[in-house]
Amino acid sequence: MIAQNLITDGILPLKTSDTGKTALSWMEDYKLSHLPIVNDKEFLGLISEMDIYELNNFDEPLGNHTLSLKNPYVYESQHVFDVLKLVNTLGLSLIPVLNDQNQYIGSITLLTLLSTIAEVLSLDSPGGLIALEMSINDYSLTEIANIVESNNAKILSTVVLNQPDSTRIEVVLKLNTIELKGIIQTFERYDYTVKAFLDEKHDQEDLKERYDSLMKYLNV
Repeated sequence: MIAQNLITDGILPLKTSDTGKTALSWMEDYKLSHLPIVNDKEFLGLISEMDIYELNNFDEPLGNHTLSLKNPYVYESQHVFDVLKLVNTLGLSLIPVLNDQNQYIGSITLLTLLSTIAEVLSLDSPGGLIALEMSINDYSLTEIANIVESNNAKILSTVVLNQPDSTRIEVVLKLNTIELKGIIQTFERYDYTVKAFLDEKHDQEDLKERYDSLMKYLNV
């Protein structure tokens, strides 16, 4: 799934002639803390609430503001995981999308992105999550699957994440069961490090809370 397919409908970009007051009003309406600034199709930058408050002149045109964010955009052909990584790194509520001519074509909100990630990782399917940590040399998906299946469960999706400047990785499993105790015990018996787990008790959390939990454990 690529960025072009994730663009959120109904998000209008700001112009350099708009004021900070206008930007804050739109942010409140959209429930966002960032909005793109675009003249015609030229993407000029992403402004945040903090940028506006720091200038402390809400009637000042946005073109007079200094923007704190660097390269806050993705190209339409980038994969959803690339989008997620940049949004998480920069702490964004919205990410602009450009075409290969560097023209602005729309934006992806955090809520749209999280809903897509939930779908990709089968988070909306019944079942739990287990995050394992190990050396890359010890990684065997066959062995991991055998452990899961020996407990009468199935893996619905798998994500492997490299840790920066390390030979260790994290393997995140989405399973088709919420009964994780026996599976976790089996992993520990085989000397796997279970870094985190999420079961169906977390279904009452909202999507943002689930995102925060995943980012904390996965360190994307």
